[in-house]
Amino acid sequence: MSCALGFDVGSKLIGVAVGNRVTASARAVTTIAMRDDDPDWAALDALRSEWLPDTLVVGLPLTLEGAEQAASQRARRFAERLHERYRVPVMLVDERHSSREAAQRFADARAAGLKRRRDAAQIDAEAAAVILERWLHEGTSS
Repeated sequence: MSCALGFDVGSKLIGVAVGNRVTASARAVTTIAMRDDDPDWAALDALRSEWLPDTLVVGLPLTLEGAEQAASQRARRFAERLHERYRVPVMLVDERHSSREAAQRFADARAAGLKRRRDAAQIDAEAAAVILERWLHEGTSS
């Protein structure tokens, strides 16, 4: 299998993307609710069943200087819980600037008439696609 799921973990939402190692491409899929650092496991279980990923990739939010912060610990906990639950490799990828790149992609798609303002909720999923693409192209982990 050559499928991977990517995640952009926030305090309220987790952006989700799916990627393919053969084509080294990723696309935004959806967002999942996060409440009190607890994700909607039923929604994650459904995505795993649908896509059958062999790898999970979680964005690791670091400061501009590369240091860890509170959000880094949230992402690490989420990655550990994913591994415990699904027993597949979970990779951590530096996500610095992924949200900015996702917002730019959204703005470009709006300018081209491909997205509407109401699609803005999908920016978190687009950030997950950016994170997953980094992993697919670089093959590095943190």
